Amino acid sequence: MPLEPRYGVLAALVALVVAVLASPAALAKSSVDLNPDLDFSKYKTFAFIGGVEHLAMLQVNPHQLRDTVHDAVSRELTKRGLKEVRRDENPDLVVRYLAESNSQVNYAGNEDWGGFDRFTVDWWAWSYTLWYTTTTREGALMIDLIDVARRDLAWRLFLQQKILNVDKLPEKIGAEIAKGFESYPPTEKDKQDARKEHAKHSSKTQKSPAP
Repeated sequence: MPLEPRYGVLAALVALVVAVLASPAALAKSSVDLNPDLDFSKYKTFAFIGGVEHLAMLQVNPHQLRDTVHDAVSRELTKRGLKEVRRDENPDLVVRYLAESNSQVNYAGNEDWGGFDRFTVDWWAWSYTLWYTTTTREGALMIDLIDVARRDLAWRLFLQQKILNVDKLPEKIGAEIAKGFESYPPTEKDKQDARKEHAKHSSKTQKSPAP
């Protein structure tokens, strides 16, 4: 007959998974992109226009997320001398975001046979693997600063984070947004790096064969 699950092993496995997710490798991944040909000193006002949420199983409260993003971005732009205005007051920039989350169920089997063969052939042909499941939650947040006059992107921040504790997520999002905005406004070096990256991407695109 199939073996019963060993709950002590299961508890140890869950503890190990939590420890791995809480390690430095699970810290948020962030990246910034920008239009290197713009003069960012000309932007004096901004308006927050909200965003779009694709939140799997409503792991994150969309209203709380909207307030968190709004407060964090407004705080960072205000620190840099910009003033928040209403959308109908002709802002220089509008702030928009896209938030996504997903859940992935992972399966893992205990296949430690103690140094002996599996003995699962002939009349012993039964599988005694114990299967466990864990759920991984991940979230991504993209914040766009759009040049209203040009109706085009000026600057973008992208964040990706494993969701370990939904209750602490607003605080984590605020901290990561503040960290990301350390690159705003971009320096001349940031613009040069962006030009190189864009040129590299254009070169790869031109070399790609037509479908």
